[in-house]
Amino acid sequence: MPPPADIVKVAIEWPGAFPKLMEIDQKKPLSAIIKEVCEGWSLGSHENFALQIADSTNFYITEKNRNDIKNGSILRLTTSPYQTAVQLHERIQSSSMDAKLEALKDLANASRDITFAQEFINLDGISLLTQMVESGTEVCWVCLCLCVSPCSFGDLLSFTLTAFVELMDHGIVSWDTFSVAFIKKIAGYVNKSAMDIAVLQRSLAILESMVLNSQDLYHKVAQEITIGQLIPHLQGTDQDIQTYTIAVINALFLKAPEEKRQDMAHILAQKQLRSIILSNVIRSPTPINDEMAHQLYVLQVLTFNLLEDRMMTKMDPQDQAQRDIIFELRRIAFDVECEPNNGGSTEKRKSMYTRDYKKLGFINHVNPAVDFTQIPPGMLALDNMLYLARHHQDAYIRIVLENSSREDKHECPFGRSSIELTKMLCEILKVGELPSENCHDFHPMFFTHDRSFEEFFCICIQLLNKTWKEMRATSEDFNKVMQVVREQIMRALTLKPNSLDQFKSRLQNLSYTEILKIRQSERMNQEDFQSRPILELREKIQPEIMELIKQQRLNRLCEGTCFRKISSRRRQDKFWYCRLSPNHKVLHYGDLEESPQGEVPHDSLQDKLPVADIKAVITGKDCPHMKEKGALKQNKVCARMCLSVCVCVCVCVCLDTWVESMIFHVKVCSIMLVM
Repeated sequence: MPPPADIVKVAIEWPGAFPKLMEIDQKKPLSAIIKEVCEGWSLGSHENFALQIADSTNFYITEKNRNDIKNGSILRLTTSPYQTAVQLHERIQSSSMDAKLEALKDLANASRDITFAQEFINLDGISLLTQMVESGTEVCWVCLCLCVSPCSFGDLLSFTLTAFVELMDHGIVSWDTFSVAFIKKIAGYVNKSAMDIAVLQRSLAILESMVLNSQDLYHKVAQEITIGQLIPHLQGTDQDIQTYTIAVINALFLKAPEEKRQDMAHILAQKQLRSIILSNVIRSPTPINDEMAHQLYVLQVLTFNLLEDRMMTKMDPQDQAQRDIIFELRRIAFDVECEPNNGGSTEKRKSMYTRDYKKLGFINHVNPAVDFTQIPPGMLALDNMLYLARHHQDAYIRIVLENSSREDKHECPFGRSSIELTKMLCEILKVGELPSENCHDFHPMFFTHDRSFEEFFCICIQLLNKTWKEMRATSEDFNKVMQVVREQIMRALTLKPNSLDQFKSRLQNLSYTEILKIRQSERMNQEDFQSRPILELREKIQPEIMELIKQQRLNRLCEGTCFRKISSRRRQDKFWYCRLSPNHKVLHYGDLEESPQGEVPHDSLQDKLPVADIKAVITGKDCPHMKEKGALKQNKVCARMCLSVCVCVCVCVCLDTWVESMIFHVKVCSIMLVM
């Protein structure tokens, strides 16, 4: 008979004593459970104790999270959050530098738990930490007087800032409460040319949080930090520092008032931020991790969002300066000069303009300015057309003249195409939308040119003209052509080309004929695998296949596998062998001094584990030995996403096979196996 759902079987540790196996009734108050545990070890004042999860997180068990306790969990009896907070509050004020350093290490670790953080903050702990940071110069002088190495001071400051970041990460204290002196001190650490890496990393993280969480602090930070002072941090080789630096730049960009964003963009261009990121980050030998990819994506989005103003600006048909741009498009395309007012009759000039505007592919032949009153894309489309005409003049003239010489209805209207294409590109790049918090979709090619959007347009308008000819399209096919062009662009972007030239090359391979083949192939695959005969056949043979897989996995378990045994110091000097008995009821395992050449006999393996006693097979981040420490919020995110396996490929394959086979064969039992 299974135990009641409210009863959880756990082990509880207490330093210097043997662990206790207990059944916890989740209906009982937590204080009553703690009292019972304390009485079992003859400990008085149970209100000064609490339970923690016995892993690297050391999170306290509270009434809110007690339901997370599972059968087989290992808990630890420890001092209560309040008592721990009081002790650490006193210890970090010690006159001994060594004692202070150890206390700050413990504080940085404990501050990840919100229960402890609340108690420490209630003791005005945040103010104490900020005072310690503000008086950093004095602390450094004391360190020098006591002959303490600068390295120790860097460690003191590093753990102080780490604890501060962890405490603020819980959102209990407002960022608006900090003094200008504290901001100046943090900014000073960032502005120094030679600073401890850990201190610099945490200082950048604090500045980013200040800017993102308070508009008032944005202005104060912006006064203390300039782009020029951040640039050197991008030219180093530490990717974490580069990531935090770009994060600060993004935060300043994001929180800048609308009228200042263009100015900031000009400063970024003057400081050659794009080329520095391209050479030192994107083209660095170090692979780009997810967080760096996210920050590059954010910078990409914020840069393209500078186009939103032009995208949402209608053309004023009465504005002569704007009309002159259209005149220039006509002049470059047809190599004509604007006739003087007294040259020829008005009607003749109007007729000539109308003829040329029709050749240019505008919808309104009489007054093409009206075409640019649609938003989006507004004036951005005209900007793109002018850029093409000025910087890619040969391509522009070829497109216009090719289409003006085609028979009616088969010409690709350049004006209309440019407007619709600009609108499409804005949709693809999501111009005007805020960056997504979890997206890593940055494109290296957009960091290879200062006018990347315009160059992107120039490539795509030539693609559109090429696809139009391949489809032998008429004016009635305009929307179909645009759909194909969108698919061509999206498929090429999916390949993440490293440069605009590479993007152009990928598009060359995605002709209209190739798109039709891809569509047909995808349709056939979908139809084949989802057709009724295939589904019926799959259902019919599935039991046989499952039995075959079962036997193959059991055979592999019976053969056994030798694994490298990694010690706590990462040494790999021993081996561990495990195999299943022929009757499939017992696992035989044991240590070996060297890797065996063949199978190891069952009788030479000293230890046995009945399969009936196995409760679960735990893999991935849930394994206790995979739960590593992380001081900053950044590390918490990485811990959820990253896993390092330091073994050779063949062992990886063996390990995967064992995991799959064990999960397939495991029975419901009473104890837990952790592999």
